[in-house]
Amino acid sequence: MEHFINFTNQSQGRDRIFRATQYACALLKYLIRNKAARAELARKLDNLEKNMSAGRKLFRLGNTVSSVHAARRTLQLSDPVLRACLAAAHLSRALYFICDNLLWARSLGFLQHLDKERWGLLASRFYLVSLLLNLARDLYQISRIMGRRARDKQVQEKISRHLGSNGDVACMVVPKLDAFLLLLCESLRSHPPLLLDTVKNVCDLFIPMDSLRIYKTNPGVVGFCGLASSVLGILSVLQPSLKVKP
Repeated sequence: MEHFINFTNQSQGRDRIFRATQYACALLKYLIRNKAARAELARKLDNLEKNMSAGRKLFRLGNTVSSVHAARRTLQLSDPVLRACLAAAHLSRALYFICDNLLWARSLGFLQHLDKERWGLLASRFYLVSLLLNLARDLYQISRIMGRRARDKQVQEKISRHLGSNGDVACMVVPKLDAFLLLLCESLRSHPPLLLDTVKNVCDLFIPMDSLRIYKTNPGVVGFCGLASSVLGILSVLQPSLKVKP
């Protein structure tokens, strides 16, 4: 109970709960879209989804400054790849929050001259760039871990035993691929925060890609991916040890 209270007292924690509720509503609304008997429930879910989205915009009002500050902190990292990826990701996220704040102001009746569609697409572009940079960071860290694990004698012996005990056609044809996948699984299993962050970023990618029509799916897929990434985000807030660093 104490963990839950501490979680809900954080603005980030409240945002994750609102986000999970928002995308859960979107998913449920999609699943009952063709059921006439559930029309009233669909309407209530739609209203709840909109309210959750509006509430999240309030929580994000100060995030632009936080993102810029985070970008400044990453400049102190010694690794040039991590420094570049994370600094650019935080700056892209700051620009996304600026667009989001302007759209929120327009929804309240201010800045009526603002082109909602244009700024919405611009926000999605910045969000997508931020996710791609974070995913690049994840892949870079995975490659580094795999390189270290590949030099580990115990891992080398495990791969050799695995390849020797599987004499089927697939393993004989592509032994390097089989060894690569085994090494990848071993690396991710030994670093749960990195696995969690990678899956979360991949799930989030579908949201801006759908908005920008880069990869058009449907509200059900967007709702499921948003809900999955929100749950993973909640886990990382509840358990700081599951938060990827840096």
